Amino acid sequence: MSNNENKPDLRLLPLGGLGNIGKNMMLIEIDDQILIIDVGLMFPTSDMLGIDVVLPDTDYLYDRFDDVTAVILSHGHEDHIGALPFLMEQGLNAPVYATALTRGLLEGKLSEHKLLDKAKLNTVTADNELLQLGPFGIEFFHTNHSFPDSVGVSIMTSLGRIIHTSDYRLDDTPADGKPTDLAKLEKWGNEGVLLMTADSTNAEQTTATKSEKIVEESIEEVFRNAEGRILIATFASNVGRVQQIIDVARRQGRRVGVIGRSMVNNVKVGIRLGYLDITQDELLSTGEMESLSPSEVVVIATGSQGEPTSAMVRMSVGNHRQITLNESDTVILSASPIPGNEEFFNRTLDNLFRLGVDVVYHELAEVHVSGHGGRADYAKMLETVKPQYFVPAHGEYRHLVLHGRLAQEVGMPKENVFVIEDGQPIDFNQSGNGVTAKRGDLYQSRDVMVDGLGVGDIGNVVLRDRRLLGQNGFIVCVVVFDEIDGDIIYGPEIISRGFVYMRDNDDMIRDAEKLVRKAVKKRASTRVRSGKVKDALLDFCQKEMGRRPMVLPVVLEV
Repeated sequence: MSNNENKPDLRLLPLGGLGNIGKNMMLIEIDDQILIIDVGLMFPTSDMLGIDVVLPDTDYLYDRFDDVTAVILSHGHEDHIGALPFLMEQGLNAPVYATALTRGLLEGKLSEHKLLDKAKLNTVTADNELLQLGPFGIEFFHTNHSFPDSVGVSIMTSLGRIIHTSDYRLDDTPADGKPTDLAKLEKWGNEGVLLMTADSTNAEQTTATKSEKIVEESIEEVFRNAEGRILIATFASNVGRVQQIIDVARRQGRRVGVIGRSMVNNVKVGIRLGYLDITQDELLSTGEMESLSPSEVVVIATGSQGEPTSAMVRMSVGNHRQITLNESDTVILSASPIPGNEEFFNRTLDNLFRLGVDVVYHELAEVHVSGHGGRADYAKMLETVKPQYFVPAHGEYRHLVLHGRLAQEVGMPKENVFVIEDGQPIDFNQSGNGVTAKRGDLYQSRDVMVDGLGVGDIGNVVLRDRRLLGQNGFIVCVVVFDEIDGDIIYGPEIISRGFVYMRDNDDMIRDAEKLVRKAVKKRASTRVRSGKVKDALLDFCQKEMGRRPMVLPVVLEV
């Protein structure tokens, strides 16, 4: 950028969250200074075999960490803060600004990565005075979301004001009593807003999202009818939902315990910072969860998305070390499946039903409402802020398109609505007629996958190989030749895993070995002979079994 004479006066560049659910990350750049809003991760889809998490593609920032003025975090969900430790490990050391609960959860992550001592963390509130960070004038506004300390961000620049809503809904009766601050947004809208980027997650939902108050009423109804123990799975970061459960439990004469690593950690942070009205001593121990009268017990657990290693999933298959479910238990899944998680979610439901427990979930009762608004909420936001330009954010591509169409329905010119995906910048320039906007040069954007300690070393080719291995297995064929006369001195020996059970298919394996011997009879280089082994085995497997396993020829000369 710094060497480009035609650089824009202002650039907006999404690196994550546009075209997918998760890994939210937005860059705003002025005069070679960069402001980052959120650095989130995404959980792998079912076809990302062996992958732990997915990060935004931050190649644009390579060698430019010194240009980053600050990182602003809107709230503490994983899809907004989870990738920041990985980016800091790469060398980012800019100051980070977050609300107290978001900061508390981030500190735990940074401690795990041994980065807390190096981090420059700053606590802000929705009522903070103007923060002047380089060319960016930062103000915050409270947003109602499934996280009690969420904020949207206003960025005042030399070209005008930018509003980044992050995730929000318009709930008149939220759990924390703090609705989204429309008064502040209306004031800025009347003063003039250059650009708004806004949550699009529920753009297919034609109505406004229902109130969190309905969830508490539904949960209380389940509590009244349950005679035995109650176990509830919800997002570990949904501290507001946890408090609702605590409140209902108290009214119904029950005590609460928490289980699952992230739930235990987040509840500790919530208690320490005053976001949860309960003490550590009031919480049940795991022993008490099993020994007390079932009618006195409520257990809040991780696993609302069917995550394979979570507490609820382990309980559903009977291998949790401390909690054993029985038919007198009532289990509530207080969440709906995130797109891509439906298979895990439904599998957990089936396993719970197999155990004979009474299962309550979003299809049967209103035990969950989304933290994101619907189309009515989005229309209200557009009408309140009245931006000159609009970029739908945070959603899969269809969500962005639908949100863009909604903006036109409420009166925005089509040419001022930019439906873009990760890696597509929008460049703004001051002109005699005001500020103009256009699409900039597209930057490569890919999924950066984390597998164990490896970050970014797994790509589509490796995933394709893993899928092939999972579908058809593999065959290794070892053949050793005499370096002098070219004759076979060992093999062919065939080893199969995941293709056929070798002990039951001796005849077929011997036929395959004869075919390989015939294919490499004529003397040739090891490379050519390797190719002949592979081709012969692939043809044989296709003909005999109708499958195409991965074939690994090992051809040596000694």
